[in-house]
Amino acid sequence: MKVISTANAPAAIGPYSQAIVTGGLVYTSGQVPLCPVSGEMVGTNVTEQAEQVMKNLKAVLEAAGSGFDKAVKTTCFLADINDFAAFNDVYAKYFTSKPARSCFAVAALPKGALVEVEVVAEV
Repeated sequence: MKVISTANAPAAIGPYSQAIVTGGLVYTSGQVPLCPVSGEMVGTNVTEQAEQVMKNLKAVLEAAGSGFDKAVKTTCFLADINDFAAFNDVYAKYFTSKPARSCFAVAALPKGALVEVEVVAEV
């Protein structure tokens, strides 16, 4: 098992790792739209926030030796299910290989984020 850490994505805001590699797969922690440098929230709507989430995921996946094209499963969390279509527009640009996915509306996300995404991908 290998712990993944990169300065190109936000540091964990709790007792967890950005990602773990084991058994030929990388399991990312959920990424919210925080700036890796300032730690501040990026964007005021789901489209802007989803773009930042994808940047953060890209950095973590690359640090693990993976990428969006190797994703096998994603789990997506939305603060408002009415943002589903706008979120999908951003998501589709990055996950072109169409991995398996679950998407849920949740009561709240860390730091008031509108979106959070976690990924399981081949390494």
